[in-house]
Amino acid sequence: MARVYNFNPGPATLPVEVLRQVQEELLDYHGSGMSIMESSHRGPEYNAVHEEAVANIRKLLNIPEEYAVLFMTGGASVQFALVPMNLAGKGAAADYVNSGYWAEKAIKEARLQCTVNVIADTAGSSPARLPDPESIQGTPGAAYLHITSNETIAGTQWKAFPRVETPLVADMSSDILSRPLDVSRFGIIYAGAQKNLGPAGVTVVIIRKDLAERVSEDVPIIFRYRTHIEKNSLYNTPPCFNIYVVMLVTRWLLSQGGLGAIAQRNERKARLLYEVIDGSEFYRGTADPAYRSVMNVTFRLPSEELEKLFVREAAEQGMKGLKGHRSVGGIRASIYNAFPIEGVETLAAFMREFESRHG
Repeated sequence: MARVYNFNPGPATLPVEVLRQVQEELLDYHGSGMSIMESSHRGPEYNAVHEEAVANIRKLLNIPEEYAVLFMTGGASVQFALVPMNLAGKGAAADYVNSGYWAEKAIKEARLQCTVNVIADTAGSSPARLPDPESIQGTPGAAYLHITSNETIAGTQWKAFPRVETPLVADMSSDILSRPLDVSRFGIIYAGAQKNLGPAGVTVVIIRKDLAERVSEDVPIIFRYRTHIEKNSLYNTPPCFNIYVVMLVTRWLLSQGGLGAIAQRNERKARLLYEVIDGSEFYRGTADPAYRSVMNVTFRLPSEELEKLFVREAAEQGMKGLKGHRSVGGIRASIYNAFPIEGVETLAAFMREFESRHG
């Protein structure tokens, strides 16, 4: 069966070149006589994978030495709890921006660990938008400010980031490595792998090392960032196979010209779809143009019946995963780093053809 164009929001498309290499090395990794899935996480084969994965991420983002790159588990959802546990704790306060579905989940979890100040709230905005970063003012004494860099459901993305005195913490699960970034602006960046980095099951955490020292001794050892920094993400057995795929994906990103080249390609892909939406009275974008995402293009049709037909006919033509999130409906095209431009061109052509029949 031919591969489809996978518009799912995650787990998402991986580079075909990476999948082929995984296939070739699955039974016998580099002459070891076993799969990397079967290799010891303390052995030389996996050690080389681990170190390259870290080095590739450092190179792509030009990460300063005072930051550690960690591989953890549990997705962004675990980080929702670990960030306040490590940086704030009982009796402390932290600032949060509520920008939508995923930010709300982070806020809910943080409230179990510390006092939460919601200093900006655009979750109910229609069309969806984000706060003006220049308007964000942190609360004096707050432990950090947390933002969600890209809201996959609303289709909104921060184009510039707030400047505050406290450490800036960002959930970048859905747009990490999609554009160049000044890491020194952040205290912590974390991201589940399953959109731009690799398969679900590993989470990348980039943390300024001094922040890891804030943790209380009451926090369980395994939940401390400091523990994972000291043990190079090997305190417990890491998800070795997932990290191997992250290593291959980051190697692929470097071969594509790095994040500058990837950002240009991502902008071009998104522009193809937004041009169809902006040039039509049939399609309606759900995000304010000033904040709309390059990763997740969200839009509505004149009726839910037409949306269901759109999704069904697109799937029949090899374009799958276009149904919007159950909480908002509509259409969502997720076009992460590895999504091919040919797939976006195919969708744009289908959108025009569908409108000609139903508009």
